[in-house]
Amino acid sequence: MRASESSMRQEVPSSSPAARAPLVEAPALCFSGVSLTFPNGTHAVESVSFSVRQGEFVSLLGPSGSGKSTLLRLVAGFESPSSGRVQTSGESLGYVFQDATLLPWCSVLANVELPGKLAGVPPEERRARALAAIARVGLGGFEQHLPAQLSGGMRMRASIARMLTVQPRIFLFDEPFGALDDLTREKLNEEIAGMFAVEPFAGLFVTHSVRESVFLSTRVIVLSPRPGRISTEIEVPFPYPRHSELPYGREFTELTAEVARRLREVSR
Repeated sequence: MRASESSMRQEVPSSSPAARAPLVEAPALCFSGVSLTFPNGTHAVESVSFSVRQGEFVSLLGPSGSGKSTLLRLVAGFESPSSGRVQTSGESLGYVFQDATLLPWCSVLANVELPGKLAGVPPEERRARALAAIARVGLGGFEQHLPAQLSGGMRMRASIARMLTVQPRIFLFDEPFGALDDLTREKLNEEIAGMFAVEPFAGLFVTHSVRESVFLSTRVIVLSPRPGRISTEIEVPFPYPRHSELPYGREFTELTAEVARRLREVSR
């Protein structure tokens, strides 16, 4: 199903989430020969096939317009394929967008409570979930702040906390850190990798950053220019949790250089 480069396959260490527990038989999400052409004639993706299981964190890399975000929208049901099938396990799904998409007139706490409120979760339970999620992303003490009173990184933390309240088993990230400064981005990368290490989910992460894709993922998929096709899949062998020193090691540097080379090849 995967258009993989066998020379890049590496064994996943026993300390990784995927190796700590056997993967379930059915994938959390699966693309089977998926193509999508929009009504305006734009051919977005072509014959895409891959799956993501619980305990796998997959990053999508590719040139602008290669269909990375489109694949996330297909999983979420915002778009329907022209051909092929997109299947999910039916478990809870969280979606973090490129922008924080917080309601500006609501406090951090009210924004984080919103999914539970819309789902009819009893007030005490949704408040407890929201407070736990806010603490988990490091925003304790900012519950009553409005979005305008927060930095860009803090607003994105609030957006992630909001999704954590739905306790997602499938987590979609649409380039959430692209507009942040490097230090904030690195810190949030560490926190996402830490969350994944503690409670592994099925993750699909869109990014333009090679370094970010290698740091976060168990696997990187490189897409071709539009229409997006899978050019190669690269296994990432580093164990979790992943710490700030990892990107300065020789193995990380070499793998990042290889992923960057594959991306340059398809971008020519």
